[in-house]
Amino acid sequence: MDLSDSVLVPAPARPEITRAVCRGAARHLQARGYAIVKEMRFANGRRGDIVALSPSGEILVVEVKSGLADYRVDGKWPDYRDYCDGFLFAVAPDFPHEILPDDVGLIVADAWGGELLREPPRHPLAAARRKMLTIAIARLAACRLLAIEDPAT
Repeated sequence: MDLSDSVLVPAPARPEITRAVCRGAARHLQARGYAIVKEMRFANGRRGDIVALSPSGEILVVEVKSGLADYRVDGKWPDYRDYCDGFLFAVAPDFPHEILPDDVGLIVADAWGGELLREPPRHPLAAARRKMLTIAIARLAACRLLAIEDPAT
């Protein structure tokens, strides 16, 4: 084979990987019955990549990691545990998931879907925190929908 005839496709950039993993993880959770909001800010100033609300009111937070370097420089993920019943990482199929802590859930995803490899350990939220977060999720989703329907608002 003559290499001059082949087309070299560049590796996806980190933002593309992040978008793909986020999309696939969200699709997986939606297929499991969760309502999804992305990029939700919490009272501690942290921002969850995906926040998922189950039909029973359980709240999951999913932190998307585009690669090993992204994971290694991010020490803020334990701060999300105060805002969910279960915490998960979502990573691309080639991510070395064996380096992730055992006490978190794991979704492996690409742009088309995801697979839950490890359920997150559950640590139920206090009732007041759950109510506050459920209202915040509903308000965020409603405000985003209104912005789509009427961008002038």
